[in-house]
Amino acid sequence: MNLKKRHSRATAEVHTSAMNDIMFFLLLFFLIASTVTNPNVIKLMLPKSSSGQSVSKKTIIVSINKNLQYFVDKKEVKVEDLNAVLTPYKKLATELTIVLYVDRTVAIQNVVQVMDTAQKLNIKLVLATEPK
Repeated sequence: MNLKKRHSRATAEVHTSAMNDIMFFLLLFFLIASTVTNPNVIKLMLPKSSSGQSVSKKTIIVSINKNLQYFVDKKEVKVEDLNAVLTPYKKLATELTIVLYVDRTVAIQNVVQVMDTAQKLNIKLVLATEPK
């Protein structure tokens, strides 16, 4: 007579190969999504417009935030030095465009100062807006 007890326990297995695939695709998605985002790091609330166009020529990004700080390509400049900062850009490209990002709470006089500077340097200026 066989007195040994036979315990055949089922072993629990977790297959993680599907989870590895999901994690890989999530990582790939976030890497691609992070390269598509706008590199403009200055947070502004732009005015809205229904007839927006994109600019494809050589552009300079000029930003004015709600604290009236002026930025040219993410570098803070004083409004008095704006002409001197933009002059070297004019020499680099023949068709140059300034894309002006202005917080919607900024007074129009500050926008006109940048427009005057662009007009003196004979640089085309475009006001950036958000789509409605």
